[in-house]
Amino acid sequence: MARFTGLSVRRGGLGAVTSPEQGRLAGPLSMSVANLCHRLQSQVSARTAAGFAEVLRRLGAPLQVAVAGRIKSGKSTLVNALIGRRVAPTDIGECTRLVTRFQYGTVDRVEIVFTDGRKQVLPFAADGMIPAELGVDIEKVSHIEAYLTNAVLQGMTVIDTPGLGSLDAASVSRTEQLLGAAKHRKEEDDEEGSDELDDTSRNAVAGAEAVLYVVTQGVRADDQQALAAFTAATASREAGPVNAIAVLNKADTIAPESVEGAGGDVWKAATLLAEKQASTLKPRVADVLPVIGLIAESAESGGFTSADAEALRQLAGLDDDVLQTMLLSADIFTSWECDVPAGTRLRLLEKLDLFGISHAVEAIRKEPEITAGALRRSLLDASGLEAVRQRLSIVFAARADGIKAAAALASVTALAHASGDPGERQRVHDAIEVLLAKPEAHQLRLLEALTLVASGAVDMPEDLSEEVLRVGSNADIGAQLGKPGAPRPELAAHALERAGWWRSFASFGATPAQSRVAHVVHRAYFLIWQQVREPQG
Repeated sequence: MARFTGLSVRRGGLGAVTSPEQGRLAGPLSMSVANLCHRLQSQVSARTAAGFAEVLRRLGAPLQVAVAGRIKSGKSTLVNALIGRRVAPTDIGECTRLVTRFQYGTVDRVEIVFTDGRKQVLPFAADGMIPAELGVDIEKVSHIEAYLTNAVLQGMTVIDTPGLGSLDAASVSRTEQLLGAAKHRKEEDDEEGSDELDDTSRNAVAGAEAVLYVVTQGVRADDQQALAAFTAATASREAGPVNAIAVLNKADTIAPESVEGAGGDVWKAATLLAEKQASTLKPRVADVLPVIGLIAESAESGGFTSADAEALRQLAGLDDDVLQTMLLSADIFTSWECDVPAGTRLRLLEKLDLFGISHAVEAIRKEPEITAGALRRSLLDASGLEAVRQRLSIVFAARADGIKAAAALASVTALAHASGDPGERQRVHDAIEVLLAKPEAHQLRLLEALTLVASGAVDMPEDLSEEVLRVGSNADIGAQLGKPGAPRPELAAHALERAGWWRSFASFGATPAQSRVAHVVHRAYFLIWQQVREPQG
């Protein structure tokens, strides 16, 4: 199982490892793959060695997380909320047709990257955002690089992509070229000894390493296919339950009466709908979490001001019947005659929408002396952003080592395959097998098994598929074993029992492909048993 075609990860959260040649690596798994690349560079062609150098560069870079979704799903608004700065344009313009990479930099700047490799520095607009219109021929632009002195971006590069389902051909081409889907567009350069990366090799190491997929209440049955289409652009690495999550954005627009069991509560309705969407999108995503991106952006990026808090305080002083009528619709809210100027109400609507305004007024009425800062925090809590951040930390940040190591091995395999040299392919294959034979690399074996099952490449009975996904995609041992909160002796006994079961299944009744997966799962359970049976220090 040395051919790494997927991208997944299990346990991460390991401290970063520094290599004198490579820089900051996510952890020991990344270090092992980096060492493999260094050893192989002298044993492969100049072109493949150049590809390995790019793999090494990406191993030392922050985790690449692409934000995907359909047009008008609120992707850019959510990007701003996650970064904590309103910098990504949210209105339709030239920028929304381009891929924009937000990464850490010591100086805030925007660079337009052209298809011929040229770069042009562009100042931020007066409002602090990337200009909606770039003032250049957009057909000649590859993508935009935005560098921000932002702590969030030190560990994660956020890639904002054009909305799916609305891309013109040029936008599709630009997205594919940057994320790695434009495979075999040209024949490989036959020049002997060239150390330039050809398109095939370049695409083999390109692509985001993790995916945040944005849906709305109008999720369609083909969102599964839309997500698959997007991840095909991430160097053909499938999204899976440990490198992809989804968010149900604009949760406040859900009519609670339309969701059975919501009891008239908007957030309860959003939670129930997110659970339903999760069943549709799994196993391509780990979970679907509700969020209100607009409120999150306003509360987290400095958009909510003390003047807004004061305007809300005035609204809270209105008669309840009047306020309830005003909150029936945006038109009524802005056109109703009251002491709060219509322009101020329009500003509140643009920042918080009716749900946020209603929540803030209720908070003020409960605590009349609430400060603007406390009101902002209350709105942030109501947005659901913190739950999304925690999930991002669990699924992405804490597992960056495994995600990046698995992605790098996939790239190494693809580069060797693209070389066309059978001897080179075999040398790379053998080196990967040696790496995977080490006990500490078992995580990568599990990642590959998980990806094969999640993608359907290995057909397993539904109950066994669910078990593989559970064991491979959770960081907590109790969750891995399906026994959250159980005492250690019970966890140890269950892990040993399942290890024995999977070993028997591998030997009797499994197909050859299933057997390979079963041996990996058996080993995973055995390692869990070893871990939980030992007394805690």
